[in-house]
This record gives sequence, structure tokens and C-alpha cells, in this order.
Amino acid sequence: MTRCRLLVLNAALGPLDYRVPHGMAVEPGSVIVAPLGPRQVLGIAWEPERLPAVSVGDNRLRPILQVLPVPPLSAPLRRLIEWTADYYCAAPAQVARMALSSTAALQGGRTMTEYRLAPPEVREGSPGRMTPQRQLALAALEGEQATLRELAEIAKVSEGVLRGMVSAGLMEAVVVDLDRPYPAPDPAFAQPQLEAEQAEAARIMADAVDAGRFAPFLLDGVTGSGKTECYFEAVAEAIRRERQVLVLLPEIALTENFLRRFEARFGVAPVLWHSSLKSAQRRRAWRAIADGGAQVVVGARSALFLPYARLGLIVVDEAHEVSFKQDDGVRYNARDVAVIRARFESIPVILASATPALESLQLAEAGVYTKLDLPARFGGAELPAIEVVDLTQHPPERGRWLAPPLVAALKDRLLRGEQSLLFLNRRGYAPLTLCRHCGYRFQCANCSAWLVEHRLSRRLACHHCGHEEPTPPACPECHTPDCLVACGPGVERIADEVKELLPDARVVLATSDTLNSPERIGEFVAAAEEKLVDVIIGTQLVTKGYHFPELTLVGVVDADLGLEGGDLRAGERSYQQIAQVAGRAGRGEKPGEVLIQTRHPNAPVIAALAAGDRDAFYKAEAEARREAGAPPFGRWAAIIVSSPDEAEARDAARAIGACKPDVADVLILGPAPAPMSLLRGRYRYRLLVNARRSAQVQDLIRGWLGEIKLPNSVRVGVDIDPYSFV
Repeated sequence: MTRCRLLVLNAALGPLDYRVPHGMAVEPGSVIVAPLGPRQVLGIAWEPERLPAVSVGDNRLRPILQVLPVPPLSAPLRRLIEWTADYYCAAPAQVARMALSSTAALQGGRTMTEYRLAPPEVREGSPGRMTPQRQLALAALEGEQATLRELAEIAKVSEGVLRGMVSAGLMEAVVVDLDRPYPAPDPAFAQPQLEAEQAEAARIMADAVDAGRFAPFLLDGVTGSGKTECYFEAVAEAIRRERQVLVLLPEIALTENFLRRFEARFGVAPVLWHSSLKSAQRRRAWRAIADGGAQVVVGARSALFLPYARLGLIVVDEAHEVSFKQDDGVRYNARDVAVIRARFESIPVILASATPALESLQLAEAGVYTKLDLPARFGGAELPAIEVVDLTQHPPERGRWLAPPLVAALKDRLLRGEQSLLFLNRRGYAPLTLCRHCGYRFQCANCSAWLVEHRLSRRLACHHCGHEEPTPPACPECHTPDCLVACGPGVERIADEVKELLPDARVVLATSDTLNSPERIGEFVAAAEEKLVDVIIGTQLVTKGYHFPELTLVGVVDADLGLEGGDLRAGERSYQQIAQVAGRAGRGEKPGEVLIQTRHPNAPVIAALAAGDRDAFYKAEAEARREAGAPPFGRWAAIIVSSPDEAEARDAARAIGACKPDVADVLILGPAPAPMSLLRGRYRYRLLVNARRSAQVQDLIRGWLGEIKLPNSVRVGVDIDPYSFV
């Protein structure tokens, strides 16, 4: 190869050709450093026939500088990058960047210096002055080891403070081998005794791993049916055959519980991949994945694009979860892309869920996926009894949010020494704060959203952009003191109500605000398992993955919350969420009970939950989608236009709308202001494309938007198969 085409990891640049110096070995997938003007850029060698570019004569080509010492990206991974970029209307460079997501890992083997607190006896003899900042760092860094920058972020102090602590002997340096191998999982470590239906499902999946061919499975089992134990047998088979396994989880909050179960089955923890990893951990994991040393990887959606050396199985746990859909950048759905990667790799993929997405059920019905059913709970445990509490017939007391039947059930469980879970998918104390004197409402400065009161942190926060401000003592509009009123309940307000009603109960809040690290999640799980908690009050964080045998009551505080707004999948999403949280009850020997508070007991979602008739709900939902031409029977695509200037955003959206193509089987709606018309300081307009399955939506959008010239400050995002409509 005397010349090579590079996919440069800069979305603003197209593919570039370079000369390969004599004696340098380059192959498709090689990771390369090349010159670009006075700079150096990172790129991936690609097949020229698959990546068109402007032809340049050999005499004008600049030479490649370096081939980095990492394995080339495999052909299946390169095909996945191409497919993802094409399907989701993204630049190939944006997708390829996810495969090379640890730049430190590209430099070859080495060591690095990390820091930790010195032993207590050394610290006691330190001559250094104990400042308040140093005291803060000592309290925050117990048990931590990382770079000074990472430790400074953890301790909320400057790096200079930590350097002073190193000089004073309060901290010590540790040389870390960044490529030390991970311990290997043992497939025979603790083999479970499966029941007949579990064993048959496990056998089918393990046989597919053994066959080494593409085989998509939908593992559809009720909550507590042992889905994890079943697919662990397919994982064990992959380990025996020295193939790598990727298990995707929708949220980091599920990781801690999963790690415990994995270690109990295989003797060691799997390799982790998520955004909270320190740089050294990320580097070590990436290199072990690329050379095959990481046999089982558990991660968030970004783990899907890593360069596995010998991938043999993909598992998508809680495959119905909306959080598998990326909301910005490359707006891909990890559940769907996992199936595509399995197809390119010629390996099985397992989608596991108690409440599968309608799209997955439709593909199983069409025979594309093999459906494996686990209709009963493991060990003879019964599904919980579900009762609807009509709030129009059983209203809560004035100023309260829990109806008398739910309060009575909570008191009964407390007397019996059993645990309860209250679910409300709303963080904070109240979703709206206003002035009772002048009616002023606290709104985010960057978004068209109300600020949410968080009394635990004494702040008002925007849940869309992260803006926070202290709760003021007086109204900023009329300056009246002590006039602020909280409107509506959040989980913190429900917790206060429970503490008033049950003063002896041990109450724990389980939200992303309180369980914001693996350590805190582990402490919460341990406390619940050791019966140190009586009532758990949580958001969607607690709806899946947890197994508390003493938890026998689940109360859904506001089942109508998810049915509000313009979410076109609201019914399905509400059903999944409530069914999942209901599944936390009665997972041990004691029977469970679920009380669902609602003002609309006859709504299809609520009626289906009360009757335990999932099939009837999905059938009705499918018919409604079919009539609307919505997925999985039609295609949706959203076009989001944004700018810091409202008039500019409006004019750009109108210009795009004026050029919309007139194509049979395609309906284009808009432009219109987005429901969230201001987000992170940018004004937003939306257009929605609704098309038949046969329509080539991506080609239509590329041809349409490619002809329009817009100001540089205007951004146009394309969301294929959107889940968010804000």
C-alpha cells in the first residue's frame, strides 16, 4: 500500500488521502497520526472504495507520521461505523470517535503515577499545617486513588492544595501498571440450579453461542423470572470458547447490583465501561478489550462501539429502556445498533426485558427475533396483586399526596416488619415554586422550564441544563419575604409526608441526586438487604434490577404523570415503568401487593395493569400505532433547528420548511416551536417526518438539508426514530 485513505476524526473534514512511507505497514483499520497543515490529526485507515473522497495526485500527498501501536479496527466494526453514520444521518467521524474513546490507550503500554492518602500513622506525624481545604480533602479522599486532577474534582479543592499535601507527606504517590491483566471469570464457579423453563431457554442461547452465528433473541420474562441467570449460561458458554461478551445496562445505577450477581456466579467482577471511570481505568479497559484480555465487559451504551478482539455475544439487559437512546451527538439507539453489530460480527444477541418494546415484540412476531418466554417467577414466587386506588373516590387529606388506602398499607407493612417502596418519577421537593403574593414563578434563565425546588440541598435547579441557584428568602419580583409556595409533589415532599405519618419508619430516598455514585448505590443496596430500611421512596432509578425479598408493598404515587404531555409513546412507557416498579414487590417468599394511585382508572394503561393483561394492552397500542403510521409500522424522523437568537432560529426553520420535498408516502409537519422552545440558551424549532416503512427517509433528509445554506450559529440536528419530542 503506497497511499491510504484516512477517516479523520474531525467531523468538519472529509476523508483525506496520504502517502505511506516505505517500510511502514498500514492496513484497513490501522489507527494513524497524520499531518494537516501545521497540526497533527488522528485518523483510521479505510477502504477507498467504501469512503469516497476528492482524488489527489500521488505527488501532492503528504506522508503518514505514525501507525499507533494498537490492533486495527476490525472489518465488522468498520461496517458498523458506516451503518450507524448512514442510518442516523451522522458524520462517520462522529461515530468512529466512539471507537477510539480513550486517546491515552492509543500510546502503547506504560505506567503512570496516581495518588492516595498516606497511611494514618504517617499523616499523624506530618509537619504540614492543617488548613480547612486540607481537612476537606482528607474527608473526601478516604479510599480514593487517582490522578491529582481527578482527586481534586472528587474533593472539590484545587490541584495546588493536593500538591501541597503531597509535599507535606499527607498523600503518597503510587506507580500503576496501566496494562495489568484482569482476572478471568470462571464459567464453572457457581453453576445454578435452573428450573425447566429457564434451563431450556439457557440451552437455546448457549447453543447459539456455540454455533457462532447471528441469532437475535428476545428473552421475555416476568419480573423475578430469572432472566439474568438464564443469559449467564450463554455468557458462560462464550467464556469457555474464549470469546468476549458485552452486557449493556441502561444506567450506571444498575451496575453495582449486577456486579454482585456476576461475581457470585463467575468468581470475579467483569470489566466496567461507563462515563464515571477515571482516565487510568478507561485506558486499561480499552486496551484489554482491544487485545482480548477483557472477557466480559459490562457497560453503558457507548461500550457498543469499542474494538473487541473476539466478540462472541451481546446482551442488552432491560432492553425496553428509553435511556438506550442517545439524545444528542450521534442520536443512536443502542438496542437497535446492538442487533446490527451482532449481525456484522455473526454472533448471537439477547434482548432481555419483562416489558419489551413494541418494536421488539413486532419483530419477534414477524420471526426476525426468536422469542423465549419465562412466564413465571423463579422458585414458585407469585406475581404481586395489583389494586387501583381511584383518587376521586379516595382523595388524600388536604395538603397530602398519599391516599388513605396506601397510608393504611404502609402502616400495616411497618407493623409486620416488611419493606415498602413508593414510586414517583419526579426528583426534588416540588416541580414549581411561586410567590403567593404576586404569582411570580421561578423559571430557568437558559430553558423554557420551571426551576425545581430541592430542599435537601436548599437550591432551585433546572433538570434540563443543570442550572442551579439558592432558594431566595424573598420573592425577587415583589420582594415580599417568606412568601414562596411549593406546588405539587416531588420525592422529597413524599418523604416528608411519610416521616410525619410514620415517625418510627426508617426512610431512604433513592434518586439520581442521592445515589450519584457506585459507592452510594452499594450502601443503599446493602442497607435494604440487611433490613435497615423500612420505606424506600424513589424515581425510575428503583424500577428495575433490584431484588429485595422483604419488600412486599409498592405504591405508585401518581400513575397519571407519565401520560401527560406530548410523548407519542407515553402509554407504552407508562405501562413499562409501572409494571417494572410493581415487579419489585413480593420477590421472596412473602406475597406482594401493588397500589396504583390514579384519577383515570379507566385509562387503557391503568386498566391493563389492574387486569394483568399485558397482551391486550400491547395489541391495542399496536393498532393505534398502525392507524397513525407510527413505529414499528411507519417511520419517524425529527429535525431540530436551534440558535442563540430566536428570530434566527425561526427564520432558519421556515427556510427549511419552505424547501421540504413533496414525496409520496412521506408527511412533513412543521416547523413549529419545540415544546421546550429554549434549551441551554438556544431557541428551538422542530419538524417531524412521518413516512411509510418503505420510504428512504435518510436519503430524503440528506438531499433536502444538503441544499440549504444557513448561518454558522444555526444548528440542525436529525433524530431518526426519535424518543424525545421536547
